[in-house]
Amino acid sequence: MGRFDGKVAIVTGGARGQGRAHALALATEGAAVVVCDIFDDGGLGGLHRPIASVPYGLATADDLAETGRLLATAGGAPHLVRHADVRSMNAMAALADETITTMGQIDFLVANAGICSYATLAEMTDDLWRDMLDVNLTGCANSMRAVIPHMIGRRSGRIVATASGAGRHGMANLSHYSASKWAVIGLVKSAALELAEHGITVNAVLPSTVDTPMVSHDAAARLFRPDLADPTQEDLHAVLRRMNPMGITWLAPEEVTYGVLFFLGDEARHVSGSTLDIGAASNAKYQ
Repeated sequence: MGRFDGKVAIVTGGARGQGRAHALALATEGAAVVVCDIFDDGGLGGLHRPIASVPYGLATADDLAETGRLLATAGGAPHLVRHADVRSMNAMAALADETITTMGQIDFLVANAGICSYATLAEMTDDLWRDMLDVNLTGCANSMRAVIPHMIGRRSGRIVATASGAGRHGMANLSHYSASKWAVIGLVKSAALELAEHGITVNAVLPSTVDTPMVSHDAAARLFRPDLADPTQEDLHAVLRRMNPMGITWLAPEEVTYGVLFFLGDEARHVSGSTLDIGAASNAKYQ
């Protein structure tokens, strides 16, 4: 018996990283899981780099297929993997409709899809700003809007959004990212108030740096080590270890999953409008 037997969850941005970790944990605990993501490499009729402002490779069709393969072995409940862009309300509504038709219900939404890029505010292009807000904020809102009517009808539901420690303090060269995650926290708290009477909880996890392709790449190394002409990943790791008072380079995705599972579990049935810092004590630096 799993703690989420009979439950149905949608996880956005689930082809790899945190989203994949959340999806696999849910499946292991008995939930039927629907995962969506977008592709970077022509996996959808030759579509290439759907978010060109991102300085690292996005998930691929193979990544999403691998998540599906892992879900098939993680638990006995059904699963779906789908190409869907959180920037499109129509796409998210269609995903919710398919989930209800196929699985019968939606109990959980983990609104995890997100991107990161780097620039000072003065030098930022329109595309950098727009892409960041479209994915991180509008994508989160679209995902929530797609499932909320169904959850209201059932008078039950749990929504967990991935915000960030950067949503609690400013970060040079990341003003658009910080703004998007700060706004996600406001979205979560406002939705929690609106949905409380319907028995629906809305919360957010706030990780610090996590070991995913969003962080582990050359552009991040250049951002954090501008003093070096050709910084290595170890140069990046040294900076990240100094940022975390506990001395670790970064969190494993599964460490964030524990927070997500708490918000989805029965223990948190009266926890709503809350944020959970998972930051190796870096969160102790802000109010």
